[in-house]
Amino acid sequence: MKLLLIIILLFVFEGFTKAQSDILITPHRVVFEPGERIKEISLVNTGADTARYLMSFVQYRMTEMGRLEQIAEPEEGQFFADRYVRMFPRSVVLPPEEAQLVRLQLRAPSDLTTGEYRSHLYFRSEDHRQRLERDDEEAQTEGLGVRLIPIYGITIPVIFRAGDTSFELEVESAELVKENDQHFVEMRVNRHGNQSVFGNIVIDYHDGNESHKVYEVRGVAIYTPNKYRIFRLPLQEIPDSDFSSGSLNIRYKEHRGQPRRVFLEHVISLD
Repeated sequence: MKLLLIIILLFVFEGFTKAQSDILITPHRVVFEPGERIKEISLVNTGADTARYLMSFVQYRMTEMGRLEQIAEPEEGQFFADRYVRMFPRSVVLPPEEAQLVRLQLRAPSDLTTGEYRSHLYFRSEDHRQRLERDDEEAQTEGLGVRLIPIYGITIPVIFRAGDTSFELEVESAELVKENDQHFVEMRVNRHGNQSVFGNIVIDYHDGNESHKVYEVRGVAIYTPNKYRIFRLPLQEIPDSDFSSGSLNIRYKEHRGQPRRVFLEHVISLD
């Protein structure tokens, strides 16, 4: 009986820093603004050895909890960007501490369906692909085996928009919950429109006298075509306070810019 080798690929996609043990990528997000046709991405080999890196596009859907799942076909109301974006080069060889610019060129026709187009650019090292091929060859022996193979990589979203796009957010529900001495805000945020959202979430606790920042996270997205996203946000505990009075002020605001646009603001009264 031939060996049935089950290979579970553990893709490591880092949410914000876009760095792993041997690669650093900036920026962490590419958005073609109206009139822009060229974007550049900096790729730096931070490892100790010369490495070859491969770039390709992959597609994702976002679950209601914010998890990204790879898909082959778009969901209803979702548009992929990769067929309209040219990338060069598609592979680079970098000595340690050397950098390379990867150029993206937008080639979208003027008659595209109105909406937001998104794909994710995936960076991986050649060494990890070769490891996978070797392990697949080893599968031609007897027996049954299960092997976990971590395939380290980084993805960044690449987005452009056609026609008039916009979004609005609303909080459908938000409440304070406690579990094992840890307080959380559980919240459902609805998205309306044909554009995704990307920003920072900040929660301030007002005890009647002072204001305390008890939660902050940067780079939070709600992608199209998702109509809503559910959040479970752990709060920083405050000495001598059990959140039994006062209020929690929740803001979802623009990631960059001065002043930063506030997408939504919601208050949970604790009295």
